[in-house]
Amino acid sequence: MKRVATWTVAAMLAGLLTTPSQAASCLVVTLTGTQGGPSVFNGQAGAGTLVRYGDDGNDCGALKLQFDVGRGTNLRLSQIGIAPQQLNAIFLTHTHGDHTEGLADILMLRWYMKGPDIDIVCSNDAASVLGVVHSCRKFVMHIADAFIASGEVDERRSEDTARLEGGPARLVKLMTFDAKEEPQQVWSSGDVKVGAIRSTHIAGHVSYRVDTPAGSVVIGGDASNDAQAPPRAHSTSDQVERLAKGADVIVHSTIHPILGPDQGSGFPAPIYYRQSTASDLGAMAQRDGARYLMLTHLAPSLGAVLHNRWKVPGGALTEADYRRAVESSGYTGTTIVGTDLVSLRLPAR
Repeated sequence: MKRVATWTVAAMLAGLLTTPSQAASCLVVTLTGTQGGPSVFNGQAGAGTLVRYGDDGNDCGALKLQFDVGRGTNLRLSQIGIAPQQLNAIFLTHTHGDHTEGLADILMLRWYMKGPDIDIVCSNDAASVLGVVHSCRKFVMHIADAFIASGEVDERRSEDTARLEGGPARLVKLMTFDAKEEPQQVWSSGDVKVGAIRSTHIAGHVSYRVDTPAGSVVIGGDASNDAQAPPRAHSTSDQVERLAKGADVIVHSTIHPILGPDQGSGFPAPIYYRQSTASDLGAMAQRDGARYLMLTHLAPSLGAVLHNRWKVPGGALTEADYRRAVESSGYTGTTIVGTDLVSLRLPAR
């Protein structure tokens, strides 16, 4: 009896035994789109990451948070049984089209299906050094203007007046914040907290961190170093590194060094330098102690001989090429080279 009792206590302490009243919490991170940049290749969806949290009783699905909504996000979500009206909140890292083109699709279908209001979280208006104002607020609040102008919204309301007058933007509870140099909480629900920090890419770009009892995940977006060209210590964002300290998972866009200015691809140096390289992301993940690094928004895409219109020197890259670049930095955690709908569960089954 003593041996059985000892094992039982140990198992409970390890979280291996649960009761119906206290199911084990869990977190699932799914890449809903991994296309790098505005182009299209091989049916990949645009950039996006779904974070689900719950417990074993609801298949980790009590809360569903979508970070960025590139083209095809709705289709990818449907492949894993998630309808747009089931999302609890949407977070935008920045307003580049390859990260936002799917938002109109999400909101139109949510409105058509008479779904509930939804929180959309993003940074306040920000101006570039050239005076270009990037406005998530205007983008979201005018998301369905084309469908209003075409008569689509009025037509659908004439079929069912329970649909909100004014169209999909009426569903939105817009939550904007000033992007700051240090992490700040921007959203919460129960035990789940979402923080954000300013990071460099275009004006208004931010990165996010989700903290749950089952683990933590950082969504870097397209962040890079404040110094937008060498000399610099690394291509990665110092702000994201602070945000990710002690996180379990880092999800980040990446560019492979093969597209560097010294490799002969012709890829524009300013665009290359405003992305984080796979090798530098590995080094950052190692410094932060992250157990998992999920590469997404791959430049170039796996199997592509062209990135946008530039030739990939030496031919198409494989997962092994990206993994080698990460591991060259000394990263000892697990590298996941992103493909659409690849998922990571914490804790693993």
